[in-house]
Amino acid sequence: MSRSKPDPVDRSKTGADFLQLHLAEAPPGGLSDWLAERLRRAIADGRLPVGSKLPPSRVLAEELRVSRGVITEAYQRLTEDGQIAGRGRAGTIVLAAPLAAHPATNTTTHTAAHTISVAYSDIAAPGDAARVTAPDAAGAARSPFHPRSRPGVGSVFWEEPAADVFESLRAGAARIDLTPGVPDLTAFPRAAWLRAERQVLARLSPGDFGYGDPRGARPFRDAVAHWLARNRGIRAEPDDVVIVAGVSQALGLVAGVLLDEGIDEIALEDPGSLGVRQHLQSHRLATTAIPVDAAGLRVDALRASGAPAVVLTPAHQFPTGVVLDGPRRRELLRWAREGGLLLEDDYDAEHRYDRPPVPAVYSLLPEQVFYTGSVSKILAPALRVGWLLAPPRYRDAIIARKRYADLGNAVLPQLVLAELMETGAMERHLRMLRNRHRRRRDAMIEAIGTHLPRARVHGAAAGLHLMITFDAAVRDTQLAAEALARGVKTQPLSWHYQQPGEPGLVLGYAACTPSDAAEGIAILGRVVREALG
Repeated sequence: MSRSKPDPVDRSKTGADFLQLHLAEAPPGGLSDWLAERLRRAIADGRLPVGSKLPPSRVLAEELRVSRGVITEAYQRLTEDGQIAGRGRAGTIVLAAPLAAHPATNTTTHTAAHTISVAYSDIAAPGDAARVTAPDAAGAARSPFHPRSRPGVGSVFWEEPAADVFESLRAGAARIDLTPGVPDLTAFPRAAWLRAERQVLARLSPGDFGYGDPRGARPFRDAVAHWLARNRGIRAEPDDVVIVAGVSQALGLVAGVLLDEGIDEIALEDPGSLGVRQHLQSHRLATTAIPVDAAGLRVDALRASGAPAVVLTPAHQFPTGVVLDGPRRRELLRWAREGGLLLEDDYDAEHRYDRPPVPAVYSLLPEQVFYTGSVSKILAPALRVGWLLAPPRYRDAIIARKRYADLGNAVLPQLVLAELMETGAMERHLRMLRNRHRRRRDAMIEAIGTHLPRARVHGAAAGLHLMITFDAAVRDTQLAAEALARGVKTQPLSWHYQQPGEPGLVLGYAACTPSDAAEGIAILGRVVREALG
């Protein structure tokens, strides 16, 4: 059956990360006209600069779930206009912008109305906002969970998480690792990396091996700007981009700038990333807990808290997996226009399976948003490479802090990454990962249905992990400790709460095989049944 005219349900869920294309926006029977016009706009406003590559027609047709003829017809129209040209194995390249084109700017005409439906259940709202003071020299602020495990078993879970809790957990031996936060590391594109590295080295002059620009290598900043335009709906110039050593360094740079401005408090989603909370508290920022519900961050609680800034993960909230919906986005933008600052961690945004793409909040209000992302969830955390976009008035301060932190990231990996991004190798790798991760997610969900039928599954439509919660009053830290004693590593949900919340577990599926995931869930099922008696 032809997919050129999908039914309304399909159209509501279909989309591509390329240019944030939503098929539901296309008029019936006019898909090629709509796509051609969207491409012209992107070329005109700089999201598709001259020299950039369009996705293969087959790939874009699969993502939009339309016939390949729809894509080839749209490409042909731009070819006839002289804007693009097919270059054989090199792909389809942008040759020229329309005569009426204007330089790309950070302004946007997008609307904030993006109502997203979330697959599976979403977490209920915790209590009201609460402020947690930054730790003193003795250690982190205490959590409300203080489980005790039997001696010698899962000691990492005995007390509230220490500063080195993630290193301790990674170092612990386990036959099956279900901790969240990493993609399939066995899939790292070694051959593509080596090819790109050889091409980069062949082009470098001796002078290129000296100290680089603290903002990052210009070719990589170009590539990141193009990547964000194509995949996240962000129009940014290379000079807007600062290359950082992962999101963790971005958090530190922003924390320093906020403290210089006299801001010593920042709001966090609750539940939200323990690692982010620890990092900000280490910079002596007090963290205010703002509850998350099925629509995302509760902006009413944010407003009531009085916090001047907030960190959020709107495209795929960690750990619940919910998407900040349209009404909440509009409410959040109103709060920001009144002076609030946002730090948008675009966590897991590239990994989506059962929902359309969600544009970055930065694309709607760059004057009030710090935006950060990295290659850790696409390639590997070991690369320690990410990017930070700051509101214009803070950009110089961010660059100064980056300069004095490390004089800039290592240049050679940046140039290799630029090659992977600009040649399309990164997108090809991401498409492969999505298919592999989807199969692993499905295997884990099936195993949960079999071995943990009383657990509720959250956040399955995207990301690299699932969150499960329980109605029963169990200590999730005790569950995690007992699971680790039996060779299965996971994270208790309570680690990621500042205020008391539902017990649960955060289960990564991307880095383990389907059979290992199924076996790990079976072991967790036995642990839970024993805990519930």
